[in-house]
Amino acid sequence: MASALIGGLVRNGTPSSAIHVVEPLEATRAALQAQHGVNPVPAADASLNECALVVWAVKPQVFKEAALQTQAHVSKALHLSVAAGISSDSIAAWLNTERVVRAMPNTPALVGLGQTGLFARSAVNMDEKQAISGMLGLVGASLWVEEEALLDAVTAVSGSGPAYVFYFLEAMVDAGVNMGLTPEQAHQLAVGTMTGAAALASSSSDSPAVLREKVTSKGGTTYAALTLMKDKDLHGIVVQAMHAARDRAESLGHELGG
Repeated sequence: MASALIGGLVRNGTPSSAIHVVEPLEATRAALQAQHGVNPVPAADASLNECALVVWAVKPQVFKEAALQTQAHVSKALHLSVAAGISSDSIAAWLNTERVVRAMPNTPALVGLGQTGLFARSAVNMDEKQAISGMLGLVGASLWVEEEALLDAVTAVSGSGPAYVFYFLEAMVDAGVNMGLTPEQAHQLAVGTMTGAAALASSSSDSPAVLREKVTSKGGTTYAALTLMKDKDLHGIVVQAMHAARDRAESLGHELGG
């Protein structure tokens, strides 16, 4: 996510010299420098003192340690966290500030098609929220939720959602190969169909249910496939799986937020 945001900012005219990056891993520092022209440093230092916005794209397990090491240099900044599960209460306590926004992005941000859920603490003003929406607009679309707990639902729908799509694509490709197509043919057909169907759903005023019905003729091939899926309760399984993702997001917040 950090690389996607840096790339979006640079492509839209932000000088790479204006972007300060802290990255402990030497190989990753070299890759970011080569790809985006930024000059990452291995640890937080005084170069962060005048940063207006700090984006926390860190693993949840190391967030507290990183925050405590950085706190002294970023007291003036607005903070945007893209770390899964870490509550804004914990972030505010670790950084000693109420100017905290939590984001739940997803991996399609890497190709400019991300979906990001956002929650802001009360100390974040409207101009700051608009600035964050604008920045995230460089890598996709975003929406704000009024209750922080709803970010766990965002995690279940869009944060983890790409994995559900890839899992379904994997099954479609495997089925195509089993029926005699080459892996390349099955991959092209499955990915192209998923992409086209998603574009149609995005541009149509019809609900997914109506679009599905329009493709399904009684007694036809689609009907046969969907009848089996309904008999196996695929719909119920997907709903249960997404509830499991939401519940795990909630529990991770409790585990990592101490």
